[in-house]
Amino acid sequence: MKKKIIGFILAFTLFQSSVLMAGEKLSLMLDWFPNVDHLPLYVAQEKGYFFDQGIEVSIISPSETSDALKLAASGNMDLAVSYQPQAIIAADQGLNIKVVAPLVTHPLTTLLFLENSGIKNPEDLSHKKIGYTVPGLMDVMLDAFAAINKIQDYTPVNVGFTILPALVSKKVDAIMGPFKTYETVGMAQHGYTARFFELEKWGIPDYEELIIVCGQKTLEKKPAAVKGFVAALEKAFAYTTAHPEDALATYLAAVPQADKTIETLAFELTRPYFAVKLGHNPVKWQAFADFALTYGLIKNKVDAAALIHTWK
Repeated sequence: MKKKIIGFILAFTLFQSSVLMAGEKLSLMLDWFPNVDHLPLYVAQEKGYFFDQGIEVSIISPSETSDALKLAASGNMDLAVSYQPQAIIAADQGLNIKVVAPLVTHPLTTLLFLENSGIKNPEDLSHKKIGYTVPGLMDVMLDAFAAINKIQDYTPVNVGFTILPALVSKKVDAIMGPFKTYETVGMAQHGYTARFFELEKWGIPDYEELIIVCGQKTLEKKPAAVKGFVAALEKAFAYTTAHPEDALATYLAAVPQADKTIETLAFELTRPYFAVKLGHNPVKWQAFADFALTYGLIKNKVDAAALIHTWK
């Protein structure tokens, strides 16, 4: 009888384990190569917060910077790290996406250039070559910035990930898209001093830099899994706020290829901008959508509140 009881307990334990291991799978594509901007995602992964929600999340890097949102919209990727401006542009283009969580809640993007370039004001970039990082987003942001700040007759150039080489080789004179919390640190480590114009100080409305988006297909097929993902992410926000040193160590262990010096310095700059709770400000979102319509980033009025998924 005792053997039967032990056998039953063992079988039940194995059954429970198999149920936990068979958690629903979600794919998440980043907006860029893994970096400290994504730290809460790795905290949720490594601390078991996704596992606790019964989900298994695969974090994937994109081959192109514009891939993630499009793949989420088509249902070929469950979730994607994207940007508020890109989400609004996508909505105008008819892509069926929903914003399910914040990640970085204020702009990090700059129009960046090298010190001693002779650039003091945005108008100094007239008649020059200006790079951009993310096609379909940073090129249209550049158009808006140029219109507001009277940059005339400039030539846009897609530089992708090659920010520092493009500047050093003088392929371009400045680049729209580098983060003030990340690329500036990397450039300093290579002996270059970056200067930049912060977008929100030069006419671009405040917006959420990084967000999590989900295609409508995934929301319909995996609602509980997506809700679990968001709950796990909120727990990771809280842990990162309460235990920043361990959160950074957790991220660095999960991404061993990362440059620890650069990532540590970048983390200190980025930390104040991470989301601390779920939810989005629809007034702030609509203000940017209206700005986007005024300056030609989009062709039609977008109801920003309709983009934000409300959890029931």
